[in-house]
Parts: sequence; C-alpha cells; structure tokens
Amino acid sequence: MAKQHQVSPEAKPAGATIYSVAERAGVSIATVSRVLQGVAVVAETTRQKVLRAVDELGYVPLGAARSLAVRHHEAHGLVLPELSGPYYAELLMGFEARAAELAQSVVLVLTNSRTDLAAAVRQLATRVDAIAVFGAAATSHDVLRLLHAKKPVVVIAGEPRDQVEAVTAENLESARELAGHVLDHGRRRALFVGDPDSGPDIRDRYAGFVAAHDDRGLTAAEPVRVALREADGAAFAQELLQGEHEADALMCANDELALSVMTTLQDAGRTVPGDIAVVGWDDVMTSRYVRPGLTTVRQPVHELGALAASRLHDLVSGEPVRTNAQTLPTQLVVRSSCGCP
Repeated sequence: MAKQHQVSPEAKPAGATIYSVAERAGVSIATVSRVLQGVAVVAETTRQKVLRAVDELGYVPLGAARSLAVRHHEAHGLVLPELSGPYYAELLMGFEARAAELAQSVVLVLTNSRTDLAAAVRQLATRVDAIAVFGAAATSHDVLRLLHAKKPVVVIAGEPRDQVEAVTAENLESARELAGHVLDHGRRRALFVGDPDSGPDIRDRYAGFVAAHDDRGLTAAEPVRVALREADGAAFAQELLQGEHEADALMCANDELALSVMTTLQDAGRTVPGDIAVVGWDDVMTSRYVRPGLTTVRQPVHELGALAASRLHDLVSGEPVRTNAQTLPTQLVVRSSCGCP
C-alpha cells in the first residue's frame, strides 16, 4: 500500500476529500483511490502528484483516520462498471458522503477493466464488511450468491434475489409518463434508444415506453439496442442521418445518450424538436443548459448511493434483509426538446 503521510486531525483542512485531492493533483478520483489503496500500478510521477496533494490538503482517508481511534472500522466495498459519465460519479459521491457520516471507509472496484470479475469481487470480500454492487455491473447470479454467503450485499439499481437486498429508483411509471408526453405531441414514429437487457432499470424504462403506446392504442417499435455511452449515441445518430432508422421522436435510456444524439443531429443541420424530438433520463446538470433544454426524468442518484451505504451499515449491524426493493421516486422534467414551447 502506498505510504501515507501522518496528519493530525487539527491539521486537516475543512472539506478535504478525495475529490479535492483529485482536483489538486489533476487526476481522476479513481486514480487517487488506486494510489491510496496501493492495489494497482500507477505511474510514479502520478503517484507523487497524488501524495503531494494529500500532504498539502492534509487529507486522511476515512479508514486510516478511524483506525487510529478504534481497533476495527467498518469498511464497505462498492462495485461499479466505471466512473466515466455523470451518473456513476454522482452515485459514488452519495455513497461516500453517507459512508463518511457513518464512519465507514469505502473500497471501490471498477468492473469494466477486469478480465476476471468473479475473482476481483471475491478478493474484495476479504477486505470489507459488506458490499454494494451496481445492478448492471455484470456480476453473475452465482457471484452474488457466493458473496451473500460471506458478507451482507446490497444491489443498486437492481432487484432483490436470494436474500440479497436491493435499492433502486422508480422507472416504469415515469417512463410511461415521459413517453406518453412525447406521443401526445403527435409523434407517431418514436424509438427507444438503449438496450433493455443491460439492466433492470433500462428494461423498466422500455416497458414504460411500450405501456404508453398501449395506452393510446399504438404499437411500440422494438428498441434500438445500443450501449449507454456518449460515443454510442453519436454512432446511432449517424445511422439515423444515413437513413438506417425512421423516427420523429427518440426516447433515450439516459441523458448521456440523448445529449450526444441531439448534438450530432444539430451539427448535421437537423432541428430539435422541429425535425425530431429527443428526450432522456437522469436530469444531469448539462440537460438544463443545452438548447433546446432536454426534457428528461430526474432520478435521485446521489440519494440512491447514500441509501445503499445506509443499508449496508444496517445489515452489518444485524438488521434483517428487506425482501422488497426500496424504491426512490423519480420526476418528469419538461423542457423544450420534446416539442414544448
């Protein structure tokens, strides 16, 4: 593990966090985490920049600070696919903020860079008291069952199974409302952009899209199965421009896709919502500043991360597993990309 500089609590500046360390060092929070945990190869120059920022800010990782005062501190693992895009960063911030309030340390594992995910997650289980796993992190049913046999597990944006608890945000009814709003603008060739098989949250959003069509006696098109990253949105938009898809409205599975699609179409001379309406999901900050403003669904991502951290603490403390998923409400946010003035 990378050597840490010892800093007294009095010397630690107020508000020193892993995020301020990352900003000072000019690196990602994932890189700071790797340096502090010493679990991955990091260039020496980068490592020194991170350690210098830690020293200058007086940042003490939560686990190290707490272990000075008690024999054992509660450590929680968080398994996410990646940290790119606004969703995962916000989720991590919520999880870590609540963990700090509960005097927990956090160990982060990113699955997209792992060739043997099962081994990485099993190794994580030896270092922490409980684990939160993102529902679309490609963890198999067998891995979750193995983990639960050893540690409390909470699935984020997933479904409860085999005594594994889940926390999630509401998807189906809000998606039904969003798609219905688009259809009520008179659009009749709407497409759902995103892969329902990528996770239960996307599956429920597509189910809401279908339900809105059923409500109006319409037949919903099959989903356009693309991944949820910016580059995938741009690639789909190019296919649309080349005539490979026919649509007058797009309901994108997240804002990252929607913003990428909208920008690509506008760069090619198409108007939104004149030529085609575009709506998203998440209500990331950029959604309110683009023109036209993006109609979307706001979900409490920060609160979802915080809830997962709280439930892990409750389970470690002996509280029984909740067999029904805890579901946080979501809210339709109407701007003008759907056709509203």
